[in-house]
Amino acid sequence: MNSLLDRPAALLLLVAGASLTAIGAALVSQHVFDMQPCPWCVLQRAVFAAIALVALAGAWLPRRLAKAGALLVTALLAAAGMAAALWQHLVAKSSSSCNLTLADRIISGLQLDALAPEVFAPRASCADAAVNLLGLPYEFWSLGLFAALGGAAAWTLVRLWAPGGSRRGGPSG
Repeated sequence: MNSLLDRPAALLLLVAGASLTAIGAALVSQHVFDMQPCPWCVLQRAVFAAIALVALAGAWLPRRLAKAGALLVTALLAAAGMAAALWQHLVAKSSSSCNLTLADRIISGLQLDALAPEVFAPRASCADAAVNLLGLPYEFWSLGLFAALGGAAAWTLVRLWAPGGSRRGGPSG
């Protein structure tokens, strides 16, 4: 019986959907519940967006190598997202200002805040953005999703290249 982890295209579509859902949840939190994002929150949104784009491209490209590349980049982006979530929790949320941090410079450098300000403009300090959701810090939810996405991508990549692993390269493979 084939599991989702044996079908790279299906897994990549699930990864893209989960990433877009995370961005949607963050936007609902911001625009409906007035939980304004700090630069580290916004950086995590940007990483989820990058993961979604890479995963969608990998799901639709027909070659096995393209799927493997998408899985690898997804795992690396997820690791970067985990690092951002951990930094936010361990360092940034204790700071009264997170202006001109690495997250702020990345967002400004990519001009994400100018291209889509309702999605990617930081609107709070890291200390002000430190909130809990169901008893857990918000960044832990992000950390958990990044870990799940990265782990699934890495596991599928290993299975794809393991002897006897999935060798199908089509859009459903």
